[in-house]
Amino acid sequence: MIDLHGFGPALVAGTLMTIQLALCALVLGLMLGLAGALAKTSGNRLLMAVGGFYSTVVRGVPELLWVLLIYFGTVNLMRAIGSYVGKPELELSPFAAGVLALALCFGAYATEVFRGALLAVPPGHREAGLALGMSTVRIYWRIILPQMWRIALPGLGNLFMILMKDTALVSVIGLEELMRRSQIAVTATKEPFTFFLVAALIYLSLTIVAMVGLHFLERHAARGFVRPVS
Repeated sequence: MIDLHGFGPALVAGTLMTIQLALCALVLGLMLGLAGALAKTSGNRLLMAVGGFYSTVVRGVPELLWVLLIYFGTVNLMRAIGSYVGKPELELSPFAAGVLALALCFGAYATEVFRGALLAVPPGHREAGLALGMSTVRIYWRIILPQMWRIALPGLGNLFMILMKDTALVSVIGLEELMRRSQIAVTATKEPFTFFLVAALIYLSLTIVAMVGLHFLERHAARGFVRPVS
């Protein structure tokens, strides 16, 4: 039995913070990714340029740098906003900065996943919707997006597993998620192998749970879809 020297509750709290951080970044990142994909496939040159700029620039900079840039780079902006609303000490919390940074990075990669899924939907399905008198919004909502989701889901699942492990990067700005709690325990007990091993096992467990959840989501999304016989 591994002796955690009383740091078990702290690691549990860190794990819950990691899950909360990952899920919040996932929701925001999915919205950013879908918006970026729609922009890149819109046919509008300005929107295509904006979507391409977003995905290229964000993917070209390490995630750790985005965490640091967003947390430290928004200090003056937040103080200016705080002065305007009467709260001069207003600042972005480590949790909010971590969510924004991770969502920004997740969304950039998800943009390409969504774009590939959108292009994989046969054009004839859009044409069929138009022939039935459906509006563009309704075509996307009832015909395109369900098919796109099924195609994009495996890629998004892989990105989410990477996202969960990238939450460890937010420890550098003081958020007490799993990695930060483990480092605190190591400093106090001088047993790095024990606590980093426990952290690794927790991350692995979270990944396994995500894989199982992804499997059921893929099965649900594939309902009624008949694979072609080769």
